[in-house]
Amino acid sequence: MNLAPRRIAALGLALLLIVGVTYAIVSSIASRLAPTDVSIHGLIGSEKAPFFADPRVVKALDRGGFVVTIATAGSRQIASMDLKSEGFAFPAGGPAAEKIRRERSGTSAVVPFFTPMAIASWRPIVDVLEKAGVVHQRSGYLAFDVSKYMELVAADKRWKDLPGNTSYAVNKSVLVTTTDVRRSNSAAMYLSLVSYVANGNSIVENDSRIDSIVSTAAPLFLRQGFVENSSEAPFEDYLVQGMGKSPLVMIYESQFVARAAAHDGSITPEMVLLYPEPTIYSKHTFVSLNPDGARLGEFLANDPEMRSLATTYGFRTSDTAGFRNFIAQNQLTVPDSLIDVIEPPTYETLEAMITRLEGLYQGGPFSPTPASSLSSSAGDPSAPVTASSTLRVASPAPSGDTP
Repeated sequence: MNLAPRRIAALGLALLLIVGVTYAIVSSIASRLAPTDVSIHGLIGSEKAPFFADPRVVKALDRGGFVVTIATAGSRQIASMDLKSEGFAFPAGGPAAEKIRRERSGTSAVVPFFTPMAIASWRPIVDVLEKAGVVHQRSGYLAFDVSKYMELVAADKRWKDLPGNTSYAVNKSVLVTTTDVRRSNSAAMYLSLVSYVANGNSIVENDSRIDSIVSTAAPLFLRQGFVENSSEAPFEDYLVQGMGKSPLVMIYESQFVARAAAHDGSITPEMVLLYPEPTIYSKHTFVSLNPDGARLGEFLANDPEMRSLATTYGFRTSDTAGFRNFIAQNQLTVPDSLIDVIEPPTYETLEAMITRLEGLYQGGPFSPTPASSLSSSAGDPSAPVTASSTLRVASPAPSGDTP
Protein backbone atom coordinates (compact mmCIF):
# COMPACT_ATOMS: atom_id res chain seq x y z
CA MET A 1 0.00 0.00 0.00
CA ASN A 2 1.38 3.39 -1.03
CA LEU A 3 1.49 5.72 1.98
CA ALA A 4 3.02 8.70 0.18
CA PRO A 5 -0.30 10.52 -0.54
CA ARG A 6 -1.33 10.09 3.10
CA ARG A 7 1.98 11.46 4.33
CA ILE A 8 1.75 14.41 1.98
CA ALA A 9 -1.78 15.10 3.16
CA ALA A 10 -0.71 14.85 6.81
CA LEU A 11 2.18 17.21 6.23
CA GLY A 12 -0.15 19.62 4.48
CA LEU A 13 -2.59 19.56 7.39
CA ALA A 14 0.26 20.08 9.83
CA LEU A 15 1.51 23.07 7.91
CA LEU A 16 -1.97 24.53 7.78
CA LEU A 17 -2.30 24.00 11.52
CA ILE A 18 1.03 25.70 12.17
CA VAL A 19 0.10 28.63 9.94
CA GLY A 20 -3.29 28.95 11.60
CA VAL A 21 -1.88 28.90 15.13
CA THR A 22 0.87 31.36 14.18
CA TYR A 23 -1.70 33.71 12.62
CA ALA A 24 -3.87 33.51 15.73
CA ILE A 25 -0.92 34.31 17.99
CA VAL A 26 0.27 37.20 15.83
CA SER A 27 -3.26 38.58 15.55
CA SER A 28 -3.69 38.38 19.31
CA ILE A 29 -0.42 40.19 19.95
CA ALA A 30 -1.21 42.80 17.30
CA SER A 31 -4.65 43.43 18.75
CA ARG A 32 -3.13 43.96 22.19
CA LEU A 33 -0.54 46.37 20.84
CA ALA A 34 -2.92 48.26 18.56
CA PRO A 35 -4.44 51.52 19.73
CA THR A 36 -7.64 51.00 21.70
CA ASP A 37 -10.78 53.11 21.61
CA VAL A 38 -10.91 55.72 24.34
CA SER A 39 -13.49 58.40 25.08
CA ILE A 40 -12.13 61.86 25.84
CA HIS A 41 -13.80 65.22 26.35
CA GLY A 42 -12.10 68.59 25.96
CA LEU A 43 -12.62 72.32 25.62
CA ILE A 44 -11.40 74.20 22.55
CA GLY A 45 -11.40 77.80 21.38
CA SER A 46 -14.34 78.47 19.06
CA GLU A 47 -12.02 79.49 16.19
CA LYS A 48 -10.93 75.85 15.87
CA ALA A 49 -14.45 74.38 15.67
CA PRO A 50 -14.59 74.46 11.82
CA PHE A 51 -11.25 72.67 11.65
CA PHE A 52 -12.40 69.85 13.92
CA ALA A 53 -15.74 69.60 12.10
CA ASP A 54 -14.09 69.21 8.69
CA PRO A 55 -14.83 65.70 7.32
CA ARG A 56 -11.25 65.48 6.04
CA VAL A 57 -9.97 66.07 9.55
CA VAL A 58 -12.41 63.55 11.03
CA LYS A 59 -11.32 60.97 8.45
CA ALA A 60 -7.62 61.66 9.02
CA LEU A 61 -8.07 61.32 12.77
CA ASP A 62 -10.12 58.15 12.51
CA ARG A 63 -7.17 55.82 12.15
CA GLY A 64 -6.54 55.02 15.78
CA GLY A 65 -9.90 55.09 17.52
CA PHE A 66 -10.28 58.06 19.86
CA VAL A 67 -13.85 59.16 20.47
CA VAL A 68 -13.53 62.89 21.20
CA THR A 69 -16.31 65.06 22.54
CA ILE A 70 -15.62 68.79 22.38
CA ALA A 71 -17.21 71.98 23.62
CA THR A 72 -16.14 75.52 22.69
CA ALA A 73 -15.43 78.50 24.92
CA GLY A 74 -13.25 81.60 24.94
CA SER A 75 -9.63 81.21 25.97
CA ARG A 76 -10.12 83.43 29.01
CA GLN A 77 -13.12 81.36 30.07
CA ILE A 78 -11.33 78.04 29.54
CA ALA A 79 -8.48 79.16 31.82
CA SER A 80 -10.92 79.88 34.66
CA MET A 81 -13.12 76.78 34.44
CA ASP A 82 -13.08 73.60 36.49
CA LEU A 83 -11.31 71.14 34.18
CA LYS A 84 -11.33 68.09 36.45
CA SER A 85 -13.55 66.12 34.09
CA GLU A 86 -11.71 67.19 30.91
CA GLY A 87 -9.10 65.25 29.01
CA PHE A 88 -7.62 68.33 27.39
CA ALA A 89 -7.95 72.08 26.98
CA PHE A 90 -7.10 73.80 23.71
CA PRO A 91 -7.17 77.61 24.08
CA ALA A 92 -5.99 80.00 21.36
CA GLY A 93 -3.49 81.83 23.53
CA GLY A 94 -0.33 80.94 25.40
CA PRO A 95 -1.18 82.86 28.61
CA ALA A 96 -4.37 80.84 29.16
CA ALA A 97 -2.48 77.60 28.60
CA GLU A 98 0.21 78.80 30.99
CA LYS A 99 -2.34 79.29 33.76
CA ILE A 100 -3.94 75.91 33.19
CA ARG A 101 -0.60 74.10 33.37
CA ARG A 102 0.59 75.99 36.43
CA GLU A 103 -2.53 75.16 38.41
CA ARG A 104 -2.68 71.46 37.49
CA SER A 105 0.08 68.94 38.06
CA GLY A 106 0.81 66.20 35.56
CA THR A 107 -0.10 68.22 32.47
CA SER A 108 1.83 68.49 29.24
CA ALA A 109 1.49 70.97 26.39
CA VAL A 110 2.22 71.14 22.69
CA VAL A 111 1.56 73.78 20.03
CA PRO A 112 0.12 71.97 16.98
CA PHE A 113 -0.30 75.23 15.08
CA PHE A 114 0.03 78.98 15.42
CA THR A 115 -0.64 82.16 13.48
CA PRO A 116 0.63 85.74 13.64
CA MET A 117 -1.77 88.56 14.37
CA ALA A 118 -2.39 90.76 11.34
CA ILE A 119 -4.58 93.64 10.17
CA ALA A 120 -6.95 93.28 7.23
CA SER A 121 -7.09 96.48 5.22
CA TRP A 122 -7.41 97.99 1.72
CA ARG A 123 -5.03 99.44 -0.85
CA PRO A 124 -6.49 103.00 -0.63
CA ILE A 125 -6.09 102.87 3.17
CA VAL A 126 -2.50 101.69 2.77
CA ASP A 127 -1.75 104.70 0.53
CA VAL A 128 -3.14 107.06 3.18
CA LEU A 129 -1.27 105.41 6.05
CA GLU A 130 1.99 105.34 4.12
CA LYS A 131 1.81 109.14 3.83
CA ALA A 132 1.09 109.33 7.57
CA GLY A 133 4.17 107.21 8.37
CA VAL A 134 2.16 104.29 9.77
CA VAL A 135 2.56 101.70 6.98
CA HIS A 136 5.96 100.77 5.53
CA GLN A 137 7.04 98.46 2.74
CA ARG A 138 9.08 95.49 3.89
CA SER A 139 10.60 92.64 1.92
CA GLY A 140 7.51 90.83 0.70
CA TYR A 141 4.93 92.35 3.04
CA LEU A 142 3.49 95.56 4.51
CA ALA A 143 4.32 96.58 8.08
CA PHE A 144 2.00 98.54 10.37
CA ASP A 145 3.87 100.75 12.88
CA VAL A 146 1.96 100.29 16.14
CA SER A 147 3.74 103.20 17.85
CA LYS A 148 2.89 105.67 15.05
CA TYR A 149 -0.69 104.43 15.03
CA MET A 150 -1.02 104.94 18.78
CA GLU A 151 0.21 108.52 18.35
CA LEU A 152 -2.66 109.16 15.93
CA VAL A 153 -5.16 107.70 18.39
CA ALA A 154 -3.72 109.72 21.29
CA ALA A 155 -4.17 112.88 19.18
CA ASP A 156 -7.76 111.80 18.38
CA LYS A 157 -7.06 112.00 14.66
CA ARG A 158 -9.87 111.47 12.17
CA TRP A 159 -9.35 109.96 8.77
CA LYS A 160 -10.10 113.30 7.15
CA ASP A 161 -7.23 114.85 9.16
CA LEU A 162 -4.55 112.68 7.56
CA PRO A 163 -2.39 114.42 4.93
CA GLY A 164 -3.16 113.77 1.29
CA ASN A 165 -6.22 111.69 2.09
CA THR A 166 -8.58 111.90 -0.87
CA SER A 167 -9.76 108.29 -0.93
CA TYR A 168 -11.15 107.90 2.62
CA ALA A 169 -11.65 111.42 3.99
CA VAL A 170 -14.37 110.53 6.47
CA ASN A 171 -15.02 111.99 9.92
CA LYS A 172 -14.33 108.73 11.74
CA SER A 173 -11.61 108.13 14.31
CA VAL A 174 -8.53 106.32 13.05
CA LEU A 175 -9.01 102.99 14.82
CA VAL A 176 -8.29 99.33 14.33
CA THR A 177 -11.45 97.28 14.82
CA THR A 178 -11.02 94.46 17.33
CA THR A 179 -13.18 92.00 19.17
CA ASP A 180 -14.22 92.38 22.82
CA VAL A 181 -11.09 92.26 24.94
CA ARG A 182 -13.17 90.89 27.81
CA ARG A 183 -14.13 87.82 25.80
CA SER A 184 -11.79 87.27 22.86
CA ASN A 185 -8.22 86.05 22.53
CA SER A 186 -7.52 88.13 19.40
CA ALA A 187 -8.32 91.34 21.30
CA ALA A 188 -6.16 90.14 24.20
CA MET A 189 -3.27 89.69 21.76
CA TYR A 190 -3.91 93.25 20.51
CA LEU A 191 -3.77 94.47 24.11
CA SER A 192 -0.47 92.62 24.51
CA LEU A 193 0.92 94.56 21.54
CA VAL A 194 -0.26 98.02 22.54
CA SER A 195 0.73 97.51 26.19
CA TYR A 196 4.23 96.54 25.04
CA VAL A 197 4.55 99.79 23.05
CA ALA A 198 2.98 101.86 25.86
CA ASN A 199 5.52 100.34 28.26
CA GLY A 200 8.49 101.65 26.28
CA ASN A 201 8.77 98.56 24.07
CA SER A 202 8.97 96.21 27.02
CA ILE A 203 6.67 93.42 28.17
CA VAL A 204 4.55 94.54 31.11
CA GLU A 205 5.83 92.64 34.13
CA ASN A 206 4.31 94.06 37.32
CA ASP A 207 1.53 96.14 38.86
CA SER A 208 3.42 99.41 39.14
CA ARG A 209 2.93 100.42 35.50
CA ILE A 210 -0.41 98.81 34.72
CA ASP A 211 -2.67 101.77 35.56
CA SER A 212 -0.67 104.13 33.35
CA ILE A 213 -0.51 101.60 30.51
CA VAL A 214 -4.23 100.92 30.62
CA SER A 215 -4.94 104.66 30.54
CA THR A 216 -2.92 104.87 27.33
CA ALA A 217 -4.49 101.76 25.80
CA ALA A 218 -8.11 102.42 26.80
CA PRO A 219 -9.05 104.77 23.90
CA LEU A 220 -8.00 102.12 21.36
CA PHE A 221 -10.76 99.90 22.77
CA LEU A 222 -13.43 102.20 24.21
CA ARG A 223 -13.74 104.46 21.16
CA GLN A 224 -14.75 101.50 19.03
CA GLY A 225 -18.21 101.32 20.57
CA PHE A 226 -19.94 97.97 20.18
CA VAL A 227 -17.56 95.10 19.46
CA GLU A 228 -18.13 91.43 18.69
CA ASN A 229 -17.15 88.50 20.90
CA SER A 230 -15.73 86.33 18.11
CA SER A 231 -13.01 87.12 15.56
CA GLU A 232 -15.20 85.71 12.78
CA ALA A 233 -17.78 88.52 12.96
CA PRO A 234 -15.53 91.55 12.25
CA PHE A 235 -13.73 89.58 9.53
CA GLU A 236 -17.05 88.79 7.85
CA ASP A 237 -17.95 92.50 8.05
CA TYR A 238 -14.66 93.25 6.34
CA LEU A 239 -15.38 90.75 3.58
CA VAL A 240 -19.02 91.71 3.01
CA GLN A 241 -19.47 95.37 3.99
CA GLY A 242 -16.20 96.69 2.64
CA MET A 243 -13.84 99.55 3.37
CA GLY A 244 -16.50 101.98 4.60
CA LYS A 245 -17.35 99.78 7.55
CA SER A 246 -13.98 98.14 8.12
CA PRO A 247 -10.88 100.09 7.04
CA LEU A 248 -8.64 98.29 9.57
CA VAL A 249 -9.53 95.01 11.28
CA MET A 250 -7.37 93.03 13.71
CA ILE A 251 -7.52 89.37 12.64
CA TYR A 252 -5.53 86.16 12.65
CA GLU A 253 -3.37 85.75 9.55
CA SER A 254 -4.90 82.29 9.21
CA GLN A 255 -8.35 83.76 8.54
CA PHE A 256 -7.16 85.80 5.56
CA VAL A 257 -4.95 83.02 4.17
CA ALA A 258 -7.68 80.38 4.39
CA ARG A 259 -10.23 82.56 2.58
CA ALA A 260 -7.74 83.60 -0.09
CA ALA A 261 -6.75 79.97 -0.67
CA ALA A 262 -10.41 79.01 -1.06
CA HIS A 263 -10.50 81.09 -4.27
CA ASP A 264 -14.19 81.82 -3.70
CA GLY A 265 -13.94 85.49 -4.68
CA SER A 266 -14.28 86.79 -1.13
CA ILE A 267 -10.71 88.16 -1.15
CA THR A 268 -10.37 90.80 -3.87
CA PRO A 269 -7.24 92.50 -5.28
CA GLU A 270 -8.07 95.63 -3.24
CA MET A 271 -7.75 93.73 0.04
CA VAL A 272 -4.36 93.62 1.75
CA LEU A 273 -2.82 92.19 4.87
CA LEU A 274 -0.72 94.35 7.20
CA TYR A 275 1.60 92.98 9.86
CA PRO A 276 1.94 94.98 13.07
CA GLU A 277 5.41 95.97 14.18
CA PRO A 278 5.87 94.54 16.67
CA THR A 279 3.58 91.59 16.12
CA ILE A 280 2.69 88.59 18.21
CA TYR A 281 1.83 84.97 17.53
CA SER A 282 -1.41 83.41 18.68
CA LYS A 283 -0.16 80.01 19.79
CA HIS A 284 -2.92 77.42 19.81
CA THR A 285 -1.66 75.45 22.77
CA PHE A 286 -3.02 71.97 23.44
CA VAL A 287 -2.86 71.18 27.17
CA SER A 288 -3.31 67.49 27.98
CA LEU A 289 -4.92 66.76 31.31
CA ASN A 290 -4.57 62.97 31.23
CA PRO A 291 -2.58 60.34 29.27
CA ASP A 292 -5.24 60.04 26.55
CA GLY A 293 -5.10 63.79 26.07
CA ALA A 294 -1.33 63.58 25.71
CA ARG A 295 -1.68 60.99 22.93
CA LEU A 296 -4.18 63.19 21.09
CA GLY A 297 -1.95 66.26 21.42
CA GLU A 298 1.05 64.41 20.04
CA PHE A 299 -1.00 63.22 17.08
CA LEU A 300 -2.27 66.70 16.24
CA ALA A 301 1.25 68.10 16.37
CA ASN A 302 3.20 65.33 14.65
CA ASP A 303 1.03 63.55 12.13
CA PRO A 304 1.98 64.80 8.63
CA GLU A 305 -1.59 64.75 7.32
CA MET A 306 -2.88 66.66 10.34
CA ARG A 307 -0.25 69.34 9.77
CA SER A 308 -1.20 69.52 6.11
CA LEU A 309 -4.89 69.92 6.94
CA ALA A 310 -4.11 72.63 9.50
CA THR A 311 -2.23 74.47 6.77
CA THR A 312 -5.34 74.49 4.58
CA TYR A 313 -6.98 76.51 7.36
CA GLY A 314 -4.19 79.06 7.12
CA PHE A 315 -2.33 77.91 10.23
CA ARG A 316 1.43 77.64 10.42
CA THR A 317 2.86 74.42 11.85
CA SER A 318 6.28 72.91 12.49
CA ASP A 319 6.25 71.95 8.80
CA THR A 320 7.49 75.29 7.47
CA ALA A 321 8.16 73.83 4.01
CA GLY A 322 4.57 72.63 3.82
CA PHE A 323 3.22 76.10 4.62
CA ARG A 324 5.60 77.65 2.10
CA ASN A 325 4.44 75.25 -0.60
CA PHE A 326 0.78 75.89 0.24
CA ILE A 327 1.29 79.64 -0.10
CA ALA A 328 3.11 79.23 -3.43
CA GLN A 329 0.52 76.83 -4.84
CA ASN A 330 -2.26 79.31 -4.09
CA GLN A 331 -0.26 82.31 -5.35
CA LEU A 332 -0.51 84.15 -2.05
CA THR A 333 1.90 86.69 -0.62
CA VAL A 334 2.72 86.42 3.08
CA PRO A 335 6.07 86.70 4.85
CA ASP A 336 7.96 83.46 5.20
CA SER A 337 8.98 84.58 8.68
CA LEU A 338 8.64 87.65 10.89
CA ILE A 339 11.46 89.19 12.90
CA ASP A 340 9.87 91.79 15.21
CA VAL A 341 7.83 89.35 17.30
CA ILE A 342 7.11 89.71 21.00
CA GLU A 343 5.71 87.45 23.70
CA PRO A 344 2.52 88.30 25.60
CA PRO A 345 2.62 89.19 29.30
CA THR A 346 1.94 86.49 31.87
CA TYR A 347 -1.65 85.43 32.33
CA GLU A 348 -1.95 87.34 35.62
CA THR A 349 -0.60 90.60 34.17
CA LEU A 350 -2.76 90.36 31.06
CA GLU A 351 -5.78 89.55 33.22
CA ALA A 352 -5.08 92.55 35.45
CA MET A 353 -5.09 94.87 32.43
CA ILE A 354 -8.31 93.35 31.07
CA THR A 355 -9.96 93.70 34.48
CA ARG A 356 -9.12 97.41 34.56
CA LEU A 357 -10.49 97.87 31.03
CA GLU A 358 -13.60 95.99 32.13
CA GLY A 359 -14.20 98.61 34.79
CA LEU A 360 -13.94 101.37 32.19
CA TYR A 361 -16.39 99.55 29.89
CA GLN A 362 -18.87 99.56 32.77
CA GLY A 363 -18.83 103.33 32.83
CA GLY A 364 -16.74 104.15 35.85
CA PRO A 365 -13.16 104.31 37.10
CA PHE A 366 -11.60 100.93 37.50
CA SER A 367 -10.65 99.50 40.84
CA PRO A 368 -6.99 98.49 40.64
CA THR A 369 -6.58 94.75 41.10
CA PRO A 370 -3.05 93.44 41.64
CA ALA A 371 -1.97 90.91 39.07
CA SER A 372 -0.81 88.61 41.86
CA SER A 373 -4.38 88.21 43.10
CA LEU A 374 -5.69 86.92 39.76
CA SER A 375 -4.04 83.51 39.67
CA SER A 376 -7.26 81.60 40.26
CA SER A 377 -10.06 83.78 38.91
CA ALA A 378 -10.87 85.30 35.57
CA GLY A 379 -13.75 86.00 33.26
CA ASP A 380 -17.11 84.42 33.97
CA PRO A 381 -16.82 80.71 34.75
CA SER A 382 -20.61 80.47 34.82
CA ALA A 383 -20.97 81.68 31.25
CA PRO A 384 -22.48 79.06 28.96
CA VAL A 385 -20.30 76.79 26.88
CA THR A 386 -21.49 75.78 23.45
CA ALA A 387 -23.02 72.39 22.81
CA SER A 388 -20.67 69.46 22.45
CA SER A 389 -19.96 67.55 19.27
CA THR A 390 -18.40 64.14 18.84
CA LEU A 391 -15.44 63.26 16.63
CA ARG A 392 -13.56 60.01 16.08
CA VAL A 393 -9.86 60.70 16.08
CA ALA A 394 -6.77 58.61 15.96
CA SER A 395 -4.80 57.36 18.91
CA PRO A 396 -1.09 56.80 18.17
CA ALA A 397 1.35 55.83 20.84
CA PRO A 398 2.60 58.77 22.91
CA SER A 399 6.04 60.10 22.10
CA GLY A 400 6.87 61.70 25.41
CA ASP A 401 6.01 64.82 27.32
CA THR A 402 6.25 68.20 25.57
CA PRO A 403 7.10 71.19 27.73
